[in-house]
Amino acid sequence: MRAWLLLRNAFFLLAASSVLAGCGWFGDMFTRTNDPAKMTADQLYRQAREALTSGNYADAIKLYESLESRFPYGIQAQQAILDSAFAQYKLGERAQSVASADRYLKLYPQGDGADYALYIKGLANFIEDLGLLSFIATQDLAERDQKAARESYATFKQLAEKYPSSRYHTDALQRMRYLVNALSMNEVHIARYYFNRGAYQAAIARAQSSITNFPNTPANEEALRIIVRSQRALGNTQLATDAERVFRATYQAPLEPSKAPWWKIW
Repeated sequence: MRAWLLLRNAFFLLAASSVLAGCGWFGDMFTRTNDPAKMTADQLYRQAREALTSGNYADAIKLYESLESRFPYGIQAQQAILDSAFAQYKLGERAQSVASADRYLKLYPQGDGADYALYIKGLANFIEDLGLLSFIATQDLAERDQKAARESYATFKQLAEKYPSSRYHTDALQRMRYLVNALSMNEVHIARYYFNRGAYQAAIARAQSSITNFPNTPANEEALRIIVRSQRALGNTQLATDAERVFRATYQAPLEPSKAPWWKIW
């Protein structure tokens, strides 16, 4: 009888241990830790995601880096690259964000997150004060580097063409339109910069660049004005007349520039 009771108790203990282990409670009780070096992949990802959603981007990046270094081949590591790119973008670390997005695209070109990687890369190069906004009051656009804007446009264009069903497709198209207008305005602003300094040939070249590379954008009204006035200043009467004819056939507006700052005419 006593032997039977001992056997029964041993059986129940074994069964209880199996249930607890199966539910993960027993294991978590002893493995739960705040040290990333001792966390499982799931624990690292959960904690990093919590930091990300709460806006603790720097902490999230560190946790994602730990996750990638310790568990480089899991599905969590793939998502960690994308989440790191987003966190870096939110921190204003644009170059690092682009690098993370490029790394994902290189490692997983057919991955489910490829469209998102392109979207984040485009955002990282996207500068919303390009063109009309208040930044123009403190720095001449002729002094600004347009490389990032062009790269942003190219990235959004790749996303729109390669992933037409992506949830980011519509936003990518809208940002492309904004960038085209902004880049066109920048060309015209540089053209006016040259015109005001008497560099008429250079002014004509930049105005023509806007018309050729960014057709049907609002800034081209001002581009034609600059061409007409520059050709007149150079004494090229026939070329000025031809450009004026095109202007009057295209725009219902006076040829002489507005007294208001040119960037406020739209």
